[in-house]
Amino acid sequence: MLNPKEFYHLLIENKVDFFAGVPDSLLKDFNAYVMDNTPQKNHTITHNEGGAIALVTGYHLATNKMGLVYMQNSGLGNTVNPLTSLADREVYSIPMLILIGWRGEPGVHDEPQHVKQGRITLSLLETLEIPYSILPDNIAEARKTLEDSISHSKQNNIPYALIVRKGTFETYELRNKTEKDYQINREKALKLIIDNLDERDIIVSTTGMLSRELFEYRKALEQSHNKDFLTVGCMGHSSMLALGIALLKPSRNIYCLDGDGSLIMHLGSLAIIGQKSPNNFKHVVFNNGAHDSVGGQPTAGLTVDVLGVAEACGYKEVIRAETKEEILNGFSKLKKSEGPSLLEILIKKGSRKDLGRPTTPPIENKKDFMQELQK
Repeated sequence: MLNPKEFYHLLIENKVDFFAGVPDSLLKDFNAYVMDNTPQKNHTITHNEGGAIALVTGYHLATNKMGLVYMQNSGLGNTVNPLTSLADREVYSIPMLILIGWRGEPGVHDEPQHVKQGRITLSLLETLEIPYSILPDNIAEARKTLEDSISHSKQNNIPYALIVRKGTFETYELRNKTEKDYQINREKALKLIIDNLDERDIIVSTTGMLSRELFEYRKALEQSHNKDFLTVGCMGHSSMLALGIALLKPSRNIYCLDGDGSLIMHLGSLAIIGQKSPNNFKHVVFNNGAHDSVGGQPTAGLTVDVLGVAEACGYKEVIRAETKEEILNGFSKLKKSEGPSLLEILIKKGSRKDLGRPTTPPIENKKDFMQELQK
């Protein structure tokens, strides 16, 4: 396995010292080392992967040096436009390294939302005409692969991808953790919300730990899952998905249960929700300022005025809560408010170590959910 420190210093030796991207579970140990050891001006956890491509392009234009973008392969979709219309050799011809976690690699068990992306990752890079190599898991071979990749990228002035398989990096624990002493964690806050829903309320939950916790809580309560749409993939799009339902089902309250990383990834959705202004749209944002499901690296969630942004986008009611009492009072107010409205809940980082995953296939979830919406 690769030691994150050794791989990081290989990059530095080869004059790659500017990093940007969205954290990934397969890269979390390398991401953590970068977080702990890179000057702040040389490392940015971006809102989405396309933004990271643009940021590293700006770095190259300012310095004539290469940067590195990191991401999960699911984030490749966010990069297609800037890779083809900005960094491509036929446009501005920008050299850069792209470190990609290979979720859903064929032959390696993974969750349903990663299987298709894993199967097409290499062919997608080939379609984009981006050369790539599999990053070896020993330092000697990794050195040669890295040096060859950098040389190819510089000589041709094009992006070059390094594909990272599961288990490539050794464990490294993030040291520079930004912890806020909030009173309640996400799972407990989620239970308060679920316990106070009305019979006909509908939920659209974001990808990651929140949907897993929602599924397990329904199971513990011996309740049906048919009123919950678990958005197991497409990070950042749960609110627009919920909007589509809210516009066509005006007689039912639609609750989008979101996270801060997801919200920030496609923040423009708030403007469209505000513009369409459905009375039945209720947005609950669980904000711990972290990408909790991929290593706990920070988001901009605790530095952004979520309520101010939502209000400026046309949300009619915005509420912030932190304690159990504030959450209950805030949710009561949210339920009675004219939408679109938003409740931001400030929570602790972290989740249970034994947290499971949904056992219902996505297709079955979809069918049950659609049947519920017809009632």
